[in-house]
Amino acid sequence: MEDLRLRGFNTSSTTSTPPLHTLRHARRTTLNHVFMAVYICAILAHLYHHAHKLIQSTTLASFFITLSLFISDIILAIIWVMQQCFRVAIVYRSEFPENLEKVMKKSDFPALDMFICTADPYKEPPIRLVSTALSVMAYDYPTEKISVYVSDDGGSQLILFACMEAAKFASHWLPFCRKTNIIDRSPEAYFASKHSWSSDAEKIKEPPIRLVSTALSVMAYDYPTEKISVYVSDDGGSQLTLFAFMEAAKFASHWLPFCRKTNIIDRSPEAYFASKHSWSSDAEKIKIMYERMKVRLVNVLELGKVCEEYITDESERKALSKWTDEFTHQDHSTIIKVLLESSKNKDITDHLMPNLIYLSREKSKTSSHHFKAGALNALLRVSAAMTNAPIILTLDCDTYSNDPQTPLRALCYLSDPKLQSKLGYVQFLQMFHGINKNDTYGSEYKRVFQTNPMGMDGLLGPNYVGTGCYFNRWVFFGGPLAFISPEITEISPYNVVNKPIQSQQILDLAHKVARCNYENNTKWGFEMGFKYGSLVEDFYTGYRQKCDGWRSIFCNPKRPAFLGDALISLMDGLNQCQRWAIGAIQIEFSKYSPVTFGTRSMGLIMGLTYTYYILLTNWLIPYIIYAFLPQLALLNEVSIFPKLSEPWFFLYVFLFVGAYGSDFLEFIVEGGTVQRWWNDQRMWMIRVLSGFFFAFLEYFLKCLGISTYGFSLTNKVVDDEQSKRYDQGVFEFGVPSPMFVPITMAAIINLVSFFMGLMQVLKGSNSEGLFLQMSMAGFVVVNSMLIYEAVVLRRDKGRMPVKITTISTCLALALYVLASPVLFI
Repeated sequence: MEDLRLRGFNTSSTTSTPPLHTLRHARRTTLNHVFMAVYICAILAHLYHHAHKLIQSTTLASFFITLSLFISDIILAIIWVMQQCFRVAIVYRSEFPENLEKVMKKSDFPALDMFICTADPYKEPPIRLVSTALSVMAYDYPTEKISVYVSDDGGSQLILFACMEAAKFASHWLPFCRKTNIIDRSPEAYFASKHSWSSDAEKIKEPPIRLVSTALSVMAYDYPTEKISVYVSDDGGSQLTLFAFMEAAKFASHWLPFCRKTNIIDRSPEAYFASKHSWSSDAEKIKIMYERMKVRLVNVLELGKVCEEYITDESERKALSKWTDEFTHQDHSTIIKVLLESSKNKDITDHLMPNLIYLSREKSKTSSHHFKAGALNALLRVSAAMTNAPIILTLDCDTYSNDPQTPLRALCYLSDPKLQSKLGYVQFLQMFHGINKNDTYGSEYKRVFQTNPMGMDGLLGPNYVGTGCYFNRWVFFGGPLAFISPEITEISPYNVVNKPIQSQQILDLAHKVARCNYENNTKWGFEMGFKYGSLVEDFYTGYRQKCDGWRSIFCNPKRPAFLGDALISLMDGLNQCQRWAIGAIQIEFSKYSPVTFGTRSMGLIMGLTYTYYILLTNWLIPYIIYAFLPQLALLNEVSIFPKLSEPWFFLYVFLFVGAYGSDFLEFIVEGGTVQRWWNDQRMWMIRVLSGFFFAFLEYFLKCLGISTYGFSLTNKVVDDEQSKRYDQGVFEFGVPSPMFVPITMAAIINLVSFFMGLMQVLKGSNSEGLFLQMSMAGFVVVNSMLIYEAVVLRRDKGRMPVKITTISTCLALALYVLASPVLFI
């Protein structure tokens, strides 16, 4: 590992060295431990009650019902225990990037290779890719040490054109960022922000210049000046305001004659000068450039090809000419285009620019390409051949950098000698912009991306979530003490690239390692690089790296380091959930299952955190049982839970309130709101009954050889009507997807059973025995109000399709007719 430090990780450690980061444990940890102990006792008592009742069952039907509830509660208990592993050692971290240059010279900062992945310009708009690339190219980091690699796994001419446009715009954008020192370095975010023209003056609620301009505008009235008196009341008693009006008095001796001479109408200096085009700011000029670039990208996207009028030089024409009639997204040769080279290309202020490289790896219908993991491994090898930086950042094309000091924060950990030998990566919190006020679809994923990683950070560190992660390159070549050498030394992390990236030797090697058959008979994807074998390659890769002996760090600064596009379509959210669930099942039944391999490699508690994720799909069993069985019993006037007067009733209440209450408090403590928590738990029910159900079904069909897995991209494009409904918090159904059938069935059965139970209570029939079942049905009904609204009340395009309503109603009726005689004789 010494070689790695020599390549940019040189630090000096003395007793007076200022801290680069700190760590503190959450105050609620002890309370969590106490609650766990109490709740486990309650679970054991509950399971004892089930077992006792099972033994005393007198009929086959009662035995089956009790057994079903028993199995469900065992699964819920196991999942709850695993979930508590995230609350054993919650930690908070802080970084001090301002101390970095006190510890190491800026010239010693390690080089960065940044990977940005995209695959479809129609689902992932190129302008998002451009904005993401520009946001990282403009980091507060030595530009000659930055290399940005764009992986176009769809092999689209449009993406290459977008990268060419980004390279041109960067020569203006990077100097602008340096000059103005703006924080939002994604052009799209910067120009969309209400605070686009950020400066210290914007932080002042009433800038003195506004007051000066107002006073001068009335002093210059077409009215006898000797009859005008201007009084300024400074109710804040500020010295700055007095000084401002001293300056106003001096300027008035010039401004008033100017107004008389020119007879201008705008007599506020601020308004007058802002109205003149000759006074346009740098920001206005660059915004015009950016908007023109967006128009070109939109036009090209609509045409589906790059026309001659958009090509500006011969090198662009040559690169774009590779898209011939024989070229297809599934079958084409490798395309590598160096758009910017840090040793040659300069911006308009004569500063060197970062490297910018476009890559579309070779594809063949006869070779497996392993989806995103395969694209990342191709990037890993190509970058090793061209720059081989010791630190790698991976980003999705829609996840732009929101803080120019992000690499410095990562370096606070990666350059720490105490952590360096075993630190594999620094994972930043994944956050999203565009989420509506109450997060209708639970798109924030607060538990997955925030609260759980904080708990894992107190153990061996968070998992890799696919974006916003800074890797130590060595982590892809075995464990900290077990280096796995690649098949050629030129792509080893030991190798130092000392040739220009456009030299023929470097380009030939890069093309070679990006070929579709390069990985044949190698360890890539299995022992080296990003791991194959699961649709959730990010989770699987991070997990395997932990098993190899690496640890990780969770970085969650106050200002989000990265912001991605939020999902504002229910269908996209469920498809994403289905893919995650299939990937989890694949890991569950692999030889590297966290249940066995993981707990042995990482230790019990850390192993259980990963086991929690891969067993999440098992929620489906208790959810199906509790969504239908008590309700069917209620329809048949059969009581299956303790009565109000029985002591066991209070145990059920404690278990429910304890589980939901602790989850609610965790959510609120980490910055959530009551409404967001409610929507989040509702979406969890929907994901389990829809996404998880169809994930199980697809995996089962795959095992029978009937179905094949596909890696479906999340659509980042939505129409205006859909966006408007999302902003209003209205659920989007619209398409007649079978995924909506299970949740609609559950909504119908619970609604009917609740009202039937209510009628029985009003009649005075067994109200004590049916209370828990009615409460359960009522809870589901409240959560399903949006479904009833979509079925009955709504007439917009996002309503529940009639076809789905009809199928769900028929299946719900069939379930009642078939189950009732069997279970409730």
